[in-house]
Amino acid sequence: MRRPLFHKLNLIFGPRPPWNWLLLCFVSVLALTVLLRSSSFTTFESVSFSIKSDIYTNYRRLKEQTTSDYLELTSLSYGDSSQNEVRICGKEREHYVPCYNVSANLLAGFKDGEELDRHCELSKYHEYCLVRPPRDYKTPLSWPVGRDVIWNGNVKISKDQFLSSGSMTKRLMLLEENQISFHSDDELIHDGVKEYSHQVAEMLGLGSDVEFLQAGVRTVLDIGCGFGSFGAHLLSLKVMAVCMAAYELTGSQVQLSLERGLPAIIGNFISRKLPFPSLSYDMVHCAQCGILWDKKDGMFLIEADRILKPGGYFVLHGSSLSTKQGSMAKPIEELTQKICWTFIAQQEETFIWQKTIDPQCYSSGKQGVIAPCREGHDDIQSYYQPLASCIGGTASKRWVPIQNRSSSSQITPAELEIHEVQQDEFYEDFESARIALRNYWSLLTPLIFSDHPKRPGDEDPLPPYNMIRNVMDMNANYGGLNAAFLEAGKSVWVMNVVPLGTRNTLPLILDQGFAGVLHDWCEPFPTYPRTYDLVHANGLLSILISEGCSMKSLLLEIDRILRPEGWVVLSDTLGLIEKSRTIATQIRWEARVVDLENGSDQRLLVCQKPFVRK
Repeated sequence: MRRPLFHKLNLIFGPRPPWNWLLLCFVSVLALTVLLRSSSFTTFESVSFSIKSDIYTNYRRLKEQTTSDYLELTSLSYGDSSQNEVRICGKEREHYVPCYNVSANLLAGFKDGEELDRHCELSKYHEYCLVRPPRDYKTPLSWPVGRDVIWNGNVKISKDQFLSSGSMTKRLMLLEENQISFHSDDELIHDGVKEYSHQVAEMLGLGSDVEFLQAGVRTVLDIGCGFGSFGAHLLSLKVMAVCMAAYELTGSQVQLSLERGLPAIIGNFISRKLPFPSLSYDMVHCAQCGILWDKKDGMFLIEADRILKPGGYFVLHGSSLSTKQGSMAKPIEELTQKICWTFIAQQEETFIWQKTIDPQCYSSGKQGVIAPCREGHDDIQSYYQPLASCIGGTASKRWVPIQNRSSSSQITPAELEIHEVQQDEFYEDFESARIALRNYWSLLTPLIFSDHPKRPGDEDPLPPYNMIRNVMDMNANYGGLNAAFLEAGKSVWVMNVVPLGTRNTLPLILDQGFAGVLHDWCEPFPTYPRTYDLVHANGLLSILISEGCSMKSLLLEIDRILRPEGWVVLSDTLGLIEKSRTIATQIRWEARVVDLENGSDQRLLVCQKPFVRK
């Protein structure tokens, strides 16, 4: 009987090699050929990104793609399954927010309201999957139309919540078929946001709310912000208002505000400090926010005092503060005296206090006054730490009354000296961000992902063709990117994040009138899915690796908070960028590596998240 030919070959050359090895050998030869000939393609298929000249050329597409295919086949031949695409999460995770699992918190023994708090230690171990958008999700309308009209299917809210909401602004909303409309101030006659804002200004002794900036009010923390209408009005006055509200399963104030393109973050007064340094805000505002300020021996008010700047204002609006005689509730009155606040005014259900400008008030030995915290109490160490019963920030060099500052957002040399920041270093951060932003804006277009790059024609929309309103800078440094956006006149706002473990530059960012927060990027960010249009990170991957955290977890978290068709720009060393590019492919991002033509090891990774439904 004749033996098969391959059997004879086995006798001569040994056992037959697997077909995937033959394929690997073929691709390896092809890759080497392309790499050796790559110099002939550099005019058409290379990418350069020059900080000095701002001139782009096309991508080294063939060389890059062949190398990627070679590496992928190599990993597959060794049985590496990590190259597989990450699966899509189930429908139950469409609005998933890690660290806020109420049922898990209850099982872990948290109670008395702490089950509603943030507990990331219970979310450390979870399977990788991509949070998908709801079935009826639509790309948000461009700003400013998107501020007043949002798609009903993009948020988790029902008709009943319109009726049950206790927010001061519930009358500003109208549910129409598949849209939610927010009435503008011009359409309101009674109890409008504009009228309320004007009332607060008058109570502060101002002629109008347009004078907030002149009075030193540049930043406002709006606690329990309803549906964001008060914050939207303040933004129109160039006052940075950040909505902060507790996590909610449905009808979330934070989710609605972010969907409208307004600054917002999940946070609450329960058991832990907020992720802000001392002396952060010029005004803390609470309109029927549901917080019982006199509970826990007044520690909620003490925390509000910690984040409030000297001379800043605390505004409370709500019927629960009034007694039958029309005066404020006595426990609140006593507590405000203990933390050296001065009662300014009352009109109907609105009460305003002012924080003292004298730090000696807390250490003067006055009877009943709460003492300052011990010296050396570092803000960065108080990140989500238990609430304290002492007054913070009294020894800070930043103890400057808000009335003594310029209304301009431009930081002065004297202020930089207070923050112990060199002028050259600060302005260099801004200048590099200004140039980079111009380059980023040119990159944010689907043309860079085209198989046949071409020059934009008259029929092509200007980049970026889609809405960019909510921007996150994951490693904000001095806030240079935020300042660059302002200078360029872009209608965006930036959530400036200062990573834990780095220099705490957040006080300087906040003193410029920007929004910002401290965060540990080894943990999820406190926001709802699909709430940012552009995510930027310069050098964050290096920080993450040095702390032993997972790059894959970070990119999946970016995917969770990024809306479909949103953009990611990462800047870091070549090795980390190549690794993140591999992960970006697994989570279905369109990704391209961009070289910097300055001889450094730095690279850009520019990605766009696709619209994936299943």
